[in-house]
Amino acid sequence: MFTNKANKIFQDVIEKYHIINTVDQPFENPYPESSLIEHLLYRKCWIDTVQWHYEDIIRDPQIDPVAALTLKRQIDASNQDRTDMVEYIDSYFLEQYKHVTPKENATINTESPAWGVDRLSILALKIYHMNEEATRVNASAEHRAACQKKLDILLEQRVDLSTAIDTLLKDIENGDKYMKVYKQMKMYNDDELNPVLRGQK
Repeated sequence: MFTNKANKIFQDVIEKYHIINTVDQPFENPYPESSLIEHLLYRKCWIDTVQWHYEDIIRDPQIDPVAALTLKRQIDASNQDRTDMVEYIDSYFLEQYKHVTPKENATINTESPAWGVDRLSILALKIYHMNEEATRVNASAEHRAACQKKLDILLEQRVDLSTAIDTLLKDIENGDKYMKVYKQMKMYNDDELNPVLRGQK
């Protein structure tokens, strides 16, 4: 199953990040570009993991305003990278299934496969950090118990989401579903579409 591979890679990424556990650590992808989907999945989850920690840092009520603005720019860039990676992953799936002729009654899904993968990557981060809280020795027993209940739900959610993604891919492969990718049309980064940026030209 595709998601078995994805979930394993996501776990590897998150554990690798937390060895040094800093947002400015160097990135090295262990998968060459020739191993395309593994390469993309690893990169995607690394982006998500760094951004997760960006979001923690920027919520510090004592953060320096200048540093906060710099970090906001980094978060914006990270969001762009995240969206780009989703499109690269969807392009991979389009290539994989380009020879499939959809059945006459084939239907389209509410989201593309890669956006499901995006949710799965974020879910891996939630599970990792909720497990940290559920096992944190200096937390109260009540805190750990509450976090364990949340962790159990997240683990169930991963099973359900993984099943849904694998089913969608199988349906596309069988021609029961078809996929379309609408390239991002973000307006706030475009100096022709964002009126604030346009006014500064």
